[in-house]
Amino acid sequence: MTDKKISLPAKLINGGVAGLVGVTCVFPIDLAKTRLQNQQGVQVYKGMLDCLAKTIHSEGYFGCYRGAAVNLTLVTPEKAIKLAANDVFRQKLSKDGRLPLWGEVLAGCGAGTCQVVVTTPMEMLKIQLQDAGRIAAQRTQGPARTATATAPSLVNPASAQQSPPQRPSATGITVQLLKTHGLAGLYRGAGATLMRDVPFSMIYFPLFANLNALGRGSNSDMQGRAPFWQSFVAGCTAGSIAAIAVTPLDVIKTRIQTLQKGEGEDTYKGIIDCTRRIMKREGPSAFLKGATCRALVIAPLFGIAQGVYFLGVGEAALGLLG
Repeated sequence: MTDKKISLPAKLINGGVAGLVGVTCVFPIDLAKTRLQNQQGVQVYKGMLDCLAKTIHSEGYFGCYRGAAVNLTLVTPEKAIKLAANDVFRQKLSKDGRLPLWGEVLAGCGAGTCQVVVTTPMEMLKIQLQDAGRIAAQRTQGPARTATATAPSLVNPASAQQSPPQRPSATGITVQLLKTHGLAGLYRGAGATLMRDVPFSMIYFPLFANLNALGRGSNSDMQGRAPFWQSFVAGCTAGSIAAIAVTPLDVIKTRIQTLQKGEGEDTYKGIIDCTRRIMKREGPSAFLKGATCRALVIAPLFGIAQGVYFLGVGEAALGLLG
């Protein structure tokens, strides 16, 4: 990120703080993205603003933060691993302080691969909690609907024959997945997550590094770093471009990981089956559902991350503890 050497503990703290602050700021938009991407038949929401307005009306303001606890708990190791791994790979691949483009792409690939260990179960739980409100809203639309009209849950198929499920919890979903599918249940969609996160990191990190380098020169500080605003803007720009570029892969991942389907909604056997069904039933435009939301989530998230790195929060924290 910068030319100065940063210890691994400081990198982990920086990544964790960046994740906590960023997620708190943009989580409602991420919730809207998940609900918009999962819409197949009944269109409960017309867009991001409509989704947020209806969510607040039916679930209250804190309904926009459903699933945030899971994200806030796991985003610290997730973002810490991602940002720290990229730095480590960049340092290992550098020669005489210079890193070729192929090295930047490879470092991003390594960072994206490492983070999947935490990202997959985090996304798995978060998506169920975020989408529960959409399923409930769908049941209230149109003619009288019954619980049996809803597609069975992949967590507990027998629940389709019972009364409408209560509001899910992360703990309940985790326990049920472990009982019915074992540890593999929490890693459903790991391949799709890897397919999204590796290309994202391969685009984001080299793009950020080159945009950030444009700020070095007469306006750089004594350590040769770009000014704060440059790092922040570079993070936002690179994040939004990378986010939009991999939105089709994010749609596929979200659909595969969603366990409870609404009335008339497809279930998928894998990445290829999901891609084929979406293309056949909804057309190419469906792969860009939630693209605006995703850009609005990722841009500030990574802008904040680079700002935290620039300010040296991790180093300051270690200094106080030392």
